[in-house]
Amino acid sequence: MLKKSEGDDVSGQSEQVSEMACHWPLIDALMGGTDAMRKAGKRLLPQWPAEEPDSYKTRLDTATLFPAYARTVSVLTGKPFSKPVTIGDDVPERIRALLDDIDLEGRNLHAFASDLCHNALSHGLCGILVDCPPAAGVRTLAEERAQGVRPYFVHVRNDAVLGWRAEKRGAAMVLTQLRLMECAEEPDGQFGTRHVPQVRVLEPGRWTTYRKHRDAAGNESWGEHESGNISINEVPFVPVYGFRKRFMVGAPPMLELAHLNVEHWQSKSDQQHILHVARVPILFTKDIGPETKLVVGAGSSINATGEHADMKYVEHSGKAIEAGRLSLLDLEDKMRQIGAELLVIKPGNLTVAQTVADNEPGMCDLQRIMQSVEDAIDQALDLMAKYLGEKEGGHVSIYSDFGVATLAEASAQLLFDMQAAGALSHATLLNELKRRGVLSSEVDVDAEIERAAAEQREALRQQEEIAARRKPSGATGAG
Repeated sequence: MLKKSEGDDVSGQSEQVSEMACHWPLIDALMGGTDAMRKAGKRLLPQWPAEEPDSYKTRLDTATLFPAYARTVSVLTGKPFSKPVTIGDDVPERIRALLDDIDLEGRNLHAFASDLCHNALSHGLCGILVDCPPAAGVRTLAEERAQGVRPYFVHVRNDAVLGWRAEKRGAAMVLTQLRLMECAEEPDGQFGTRHVPQVRVLEPGRWTTYRKHRDAAGNESWGEHESGNISINEVPFVPVYGFRKRFMVGAPPMLELAHLNVEHWQSKSDQQHILHVARVPILFTKDIGPETKLVVGAGSSINATGEHADMKYVEHSGKAIEAGRLSLLDLEDKMRQIGAELLVIKPGNLTVAQTVADNEPGMCDLQRIMQSVEDAIDQALDLMAKYLGEKEGGHVSIYSDFGVATLAEASAQLLFDMQAAGALSHATLLNELKRRGVLSSEVDVDAEIERAAAEQREALRQQEEIAARRKPSGATGAG
């Protein structure tokens, strides 16, 4: 009997996807926060040799994550989307009318593109599927609108991609098959719902879904569930990359930051452990005699008869604690630097105006990534136009005036953004700016914060005085 080929498994990841997916569990845990990191257990927080299981469990249960990776992804995503996506004049009116609910889930194009960018920055690959429900029996535009028949965008997350086939046509690579993992929701009983995993296979002009079926012997296998036609003769999917390695293959732009964040998680756990040890001194006794009753506490005394009797507390010297604290600060600085590097304009041009004029040279990495997102949205709009019978979908523009000339400037800007987002305290921000030489080393951080607060209070008082003077003399609070 012939052995079934791995290529016959519709739910299996291709070799190219497996290559990308090896990093995703680590990134998923970092993006999931402390709870997800604890669930990862020994995979990301090793149990040391000779460490008792109960001790390890306590260490794991008390570990907390410094969320540098997730915060950096969020802050960087916020830069290009700090201003609305600009819709080009060449976008047809029929498509423009769909952009306020581009995914049939209430998100407009700006929010959809922001989520797309967030996924590409964190995991390195995602995509846009342009879907359209079947229009059975629809003959006119009015009937189409009445039934809600319209194309829409679907955000295909990185872990939904199982594999693909592609071929080169002219200068372009074209998908001839794409497999996606989905989760279909079905009614369960009178009130409940259940989620059924299924694989969708897309081919030019056709789609097929596969679900698990159980035979009489109780064995499960994937089999065809439903199929249908696509009204355009191509696979309606556009990939979006973090860092593009090749067609349909991307990498997380800040993978090294992810590894450093895991190192910080492990080192911080050690630091917490040694702090616990240092805070609990050990009572040392010498030659007090076995007959001496040991009572420790206020108002108690011990009478020892031994010639060399002694009793004292032994405490940790604290040198290792300080070394650990400095190591954590060094890791945090390295992580901020990696995030800031995506904002630094590469040598060649120093201004965004020069960058636009000369196109590729002088762009920062985040600007290049945003160009990729822009291009993907334009291609998706073209697919939408084909569903609607329009000649083209038009173009959009995403804000890109955020490149900086130096790493110090980028690092400072990232700190300001994190403080504005609530990820850093005012004091930490000023201390970090002092350490980078942006502020004078003579600045007293606490005094500066108090002075700033006093100025804010004075400004508020002046505004209230001006408002009171402008109030009509006979005015009252009554309506």
